[in-house]
Amino acid sequence: MKDKNRGILCIILSSCSFALMAMFLKMAGDLPSIEKSFFRNLVAAVIAFVMLIRSKEKIQIQKRNLHWFILRSLFGTLGIFCNFYAVDHLMLSDASSLNKLSPFFVIVFSYLVLKEKITPTQCACVIAAFVGSLFIVKPSFATGVTPAAVIGFAGGMCAGFAYTCVRKLGLRGEKGPMIVFFFSTFSMLACVPYLIVDFHPISIQQLIFLLLTGLAAAGGQFGITAAYTYAPAREISVYDYTQIMFSAVLGFLFFGQLPDLLSFIGYCVIVAAGVIMFLYNKRRGGN
Repeated sequence: MKDKNRGILCIILSSCSFALMAMFLKMAGDLPSIEKSFFRNLVAAVIAFVMLIRSKEKIQIQKRNLHWFILRSLFGTLGIFCNFYAVDHLMLSDASSLNKLSPFFVIVFSYLVLKEKITPTQCACVIAAFVGSLFIVKPSFATGVTPAAVIGFAGGMCAGFAYTCVRKLGLRGEKGPMIVFFFSTFSMLACVPYLIVDFHPISIQQLIFLLLTGLAAAGGQFGITAAYTYAPAREISVYDYTQIMFSAVLGFLFFGQLPDLLSFIGYCVIVAAGVIMFLYNKRRGGN
């Protein structure tokens, strides 16, 4: 299997994992978002550390890449916090729509930072996938632009820049487990001051769902880290929108949520964009 196809597979598996993460997060009930974020990153950090130990590789990073690790972790953490804030203060459809801007920002930042070229066809597919996501989440900005909406938009932008840094680190030879471990530890430690000030006790059931949230998040993080180390963002980031479809299926199975006609139209647009992107890249690669 070529690296490009591996990247596509990894990002689809990552999207499925993040959809599971959201489901478990919902099942965990009413807890502060910072507390949920702590468990999300705690599990990922432990798994990444175990993988590093088993690989018998030195737990170190190249000095020339340190600033990329810090940028990836800083903007990734800000992206999580902004997204959680948006979810707490906006309609869920608004927050979801803003968060799904991240793949679009990956394309933009990959062009600006990594100097990766973008063809008109690839750009059109990404825009089409974004439009399809709007059909599904159906944002209703009835009250105009609010501070929470701006923060949600910033969250999508921060996540997009963080994933661009992942691509840069992969190109510079850094391994996925080290990238995930550094980010998860950084983000986890960023939550500690808030937990000291405002920790909410949790039940055994909530703890189980939070641990499952962390496991699913770790799977998603490893998947997307591997994806952007295998292939350029312009070729695979469109597949990140499959998370919306996975979320719709899980919502129906576990919460009885049935997508409406507009949602199905969105699915068709996203799938069509993905197929066109795949065929276009296959033709260009000659395989």
